[in-house]
Parts: sequence; structure tokens; C-alpha cells
Amino acid sequence: MGRLQKILIPFLGLVLAFWFYSARDAFNPEMLRGKRVIVTGASSGIGEQMAYHLARMGSHVLLTARTEPRLQSVVRRCLELGAASARFVSGTMEDTAFAQHVVREAQSSLGGLDMLILNHVGASYFGFFDGDVEHVRKLLEINFLSYVAMTTSALPMLKESQGSIVVVSSMADRAVRAAAEVLQERPAPRDECALEILKGAALRRRELYYRYSSTRLPLLLRDCAAELLDYLVRSRYRLPAPPAAPRPPL
Repeated sequence: MGRLQKILIPFLGLVLAFWFYSARDAFNPEMLRGKRVIVTGASSGIGEQMAYHLARMGSHVLLTARTEPRLQSVVRRCLELGAASARFVSGTMEDTAFAQHVVREAQSSLGGLDMLILNHVGASYFGFFDGDVEHVRKLLEINFLSYVAMTTSALPMLKESQGSIVVVSSMADRAVRAAAEVLQERPAPRDECALEILKGAALRRRELYYRYSSTRLPLLLRDCAAELLDYLVRSRYRLPAPPAAPRPPL
């Protein structure tokens, strides 16, 4: 019992200390007032909602996505909500030169950068790989190379401002929507998710999982039982087989 106490008491002390110092971190919207922020994938979904939250907090926002008319609408709404400034650059992240152009626009129009939010994602189909290598190439350019290009270009400004890089990673929303007819669960509200991301960014969290209650088990299984996690995911998102075609009469 004495040996167990020697191990258990220091461990509990570390847990309590971690909880105490973590609890001291409290988000305040003033943390983002006047901050210069790029938000990619900002014409809809979580990116659009992050833009609105940033606007309410008085940030300078530079928004980018492919659809110019939609971006124009989001920018107008940001200005109505109180953004310190709001502008957009439209284009596709398949072109790494465009990704770098967005960062240069932040430097010229905002005079620097405090936060880079990488939220864009290439559209894909819900199903197994069908051999379309060209589609994979486009996804790599959008979902990986453009992230590297933007981050590399933005690093000098972010170092100067001691800013942050925020990477939003989520496939659940697209998967759930694609299989909505056979799944019971629904995606979490976008505005709530967007606000939690911004809170985590302002507090410089290393990782943020939302909603944590629904991701707790996968997080526990991720490292210690990866095959079991893979099986559970596949079984949960397995769509029913299409009905067999009628056999021709003999």
C-alpha cells in the first residue's frame, strides 16, 4: 500500500495541477479585437460562421473561397456585425500560387497577420476509391500543398506578430450529410463549432476536439486499438447494399 501511495499521490498532484492551470485560461472576445485574420473556406459552413464571430469581436478579416458572389455576401454581413475591416479574395486552392497570393494580400491590405485559419477542403465523394488518380491529385493540392504554401508564406508575418496557425480538420460533416438517410446522428451546429475553434485558437490550444463527448471513445482507441476503431467506423458508416437488379426471364 505504501508503494502505491508513493506513485498515486504524485500522479494525483500532477492531475490537479494540470486542471488548476488549465482552468485559469478563460476566453475573452477582446483577445481577438483588432486581430488580422485570414479565414479560408469562408463562403459557407464553419468558415462562414468563424468569419461572423470574428466580425462581432472586432477583428480584421480577409476571407477566401472559390465563389465570389457568396464571399461578397459574407463580407457585407461581417461589416454589418462590426468587423474592423472585411475583404475577400476569390480563387481555387488547386493553384498554390493563389494560396501564396492570399497571404501577400494580407500583407499589403492588413499590414501583417495575427492568425491564419486553414479551413478549406476539397470536395470528395462518399465511398471507396474508384481508381481516379486525378481526383486524388486535386485533393492533395487542395488539402495539403495549399496548406503548406500558405503557412510557409505567412510564417514571417506570424513570427513578427507572435501569431497562430489554426488547422480545421473534419470529414464527419460531409460523411454524415452523404449518409443522412441511414444515420441517426446529425452534425453539430456550425456556429457553435466555429466559436469553439476560435476560443481554442485565442487560448493557443494545441488540439481541440468538438464535440468532445462524441469523440472521447475514438480518442482513447486511436493509439491503443486502431484496428478496433477502424472496424467501428466502418460498421457505423456502412451503407446498405443497393437492391439487386431483376433477373431477366428465361
